[in-house]
Amino acid sequence: MISRDLETSILRLCTVEHWPVGTIAEQLDVHHEVVERVLAEAGIPPTQHQDRPSIIDPFVPFIKDTFAKYPTICASRVYQMVRERGYAGAPDHFRHRVAPLRPRRHAEAFLRLKTLAGEQAQVDWAHFGHVKIGLALRALMAFVMVLSWCRMIFLKFFLDCRIANLLRGHEEAFAFFDGVPRKALYDNPKNVVLERIGDAIRFHPTFLDFTAHYRYEPRPVAVARGNEKGRVERAIRYVRTSFWPAREWRDLDDLNRQALAWCTGEAADRLCREDPSMRVRDAFAAEQPKLLPLPDNPYPTDERVQTIARKTPYVRFDRNDYSIPHDRVGRDVVIVASLDRVRVLDGVDVIADHPRSFDARQQIEEPSHVEALQQQKRRAREHRGLDRLTRAVSNAPEFLDLVARRGGNLGNVTARLLCYVGHYGADEVVAALAEAIERGTPHVGAVRFLLERRRRAANRPVPIGIELPDDPRVRNVIVRPHSLASYDAIKEVTNHGRDDGSESAGE
Repeated sequence: MISRDLETSILRLCTVEHWPVGTIAEQLDVHHEVVERVLAEAGIPPTQHQDRPSIIDPFVPFIKDTFAKYPTICASRVYQMVRERGYAGAPDHFRHRVAPLRPRRHAEAFLRLKTLAGEQAQVDWAHFGHVKIGLALRALMAFVMVLSWCRMIFLKFFLDCRIANLLRGHEEAFAFFDGVPRKALYDNPKNVVLERIGDAIRFHPTFLDFTAHYRYEPRPVAVARGNEKGRVERAIRYVRTSFWPAREWRDLDDLNRQALAWCTGEAADRLCREDPSMRVRDAFAAEQPKLLPLPDNPYPTDERVQTIARKTPYVRFDRNDYSIPHDRVGRDVVIVASLDRVRVLDGVDVIADHPRSFDARQQIEEPSHVEALQQQKRRAREHRGLDRLTRAVSNAPEFLDLVARRGGNLGNVTARLLCYVGHYGADEVVAALAEAIERGTPHVGAVRFLLERRRRAANRPVPIGIELPDDPRVRNVIVRPHSLASYDAIKEVTNHGRDDGSESAGE
């Protein structure tokens, strides 16, 4: 904003003194665009020196003809074309001079679309950055479904927007609404529309089977016509401005609990656009009975991947390795994964069941799988211990390399370091190994000395490890605690003897 006095001076110098824009800007110490804006708002054309032709003048007919044929062509492309034809000006000057030559496009008008209660829902994904989970960087995607009539919103966050999570979002939204709308509007993502030519649409077969299960009609909007699903677009904007800013959450489950509370709380308390006399929750109560009923059984939304375990007893799924029994190596298996569990099936047999990890490059193991392989191959124990030590203690490879150069027994060193990890903790072992490497004393005796020194400095109790033999007669023994009543009786007798003086020293 400029003052009224400055605006008056610009108008006077242009209309009375006939100063050009550059002179006015220089003398009044303002930018030339300020002068041009003031003159444009007043409807006054700026004073031009007619005797100074511009170097762009010979190219004006070509530029106008180009804009007439290609109305949306960008100025940088036109600049390249006139440069090839001899134009010697700078790109900034060209862009400034060519802007008035571009034909104005008229804004398109849209009709406001009306829907009946229970008739339609609109669905879309929204990206909310990334989440760091261990070594993995996962995309945080919000699944949003809004009922078109009452504007009730369902919001849930996932770590990707693939077909499995798309179906899970629908299923939870239908459960949230306790019903199914007759139609649902979508963009044209690949997990909904595989191919489209005009109105000819080839749906994703899994998605089409899902819609048949819930008996509703999927309806992709026209390509590049996001206005046709403006309700969900506005709902996503509302999520970004009302729910997301300054939001703190521990993990994905906590974020989704807060999202559900927001949907049933603040989002449901806003006014209904179809009938401003009602709140959204009241409009939803009127619309819910008009939704289609839910089917008797939910659609199976678990991810299914067919794979084969090659040489090691692990199968790879979603950036992590999951253990299987070693006797199933080399066979085709099927991985069935929910958001919580990962199961491995060999035919109809469930051969492994693990908690799902969204980290990366992790080995999720069932101890019995590895123990069975170790019993079959005794030499595998040493490598297994080295692998466990490397994952638990980051600087163990450097320490073991120094031990090997000095001719040490790596198997013995590995076993003792694993024992120290169990007694003192991985962080303490990492610190002790770092100090031993720095001092040039790469042997377990030095590590034990450093661990004990750190323990005494921190005033921690002495770690005691009890190793039982691998004998069921020992491991299955049930030890029942002895009653302490007999010790109390001994104490009473001792105290009685001291009271009568019979046990007093010196008598």
